[in-house]
Amino acid sequence: MIKTLSFGAMHVTVAFAVVWLMTGDWMTGGAVALIEPCVNTLAYHIHEKLWKRHGAGTAAACGHALPGPHRMPGNNHQLRCL
Repeated sequence: MIKTLSFGAMHVTVAFAVVWLMTGDWMTGGAVALIEPCVNTLAYHIHEKLWKRHGAGTAAACGHALPGPHRMPGNNHQLRCL
């Protein structure tokens, strides 16, 4: 949990610094630093749901390259980890 909190703090700090340096406006940097991690977290959640729905997690865990011919329509062969 400490590592997660540390990474979150670093993420917000980097986001703030990058936007502040690009715009010269600390309020814009602060707004982006607060909003971007929230949007990114939501996007990650949606990505995970889609990843699981399409079964990509299983094949990726086995080291199979995705997408490939094993995902072509009409191919009923199941991927198996050896």
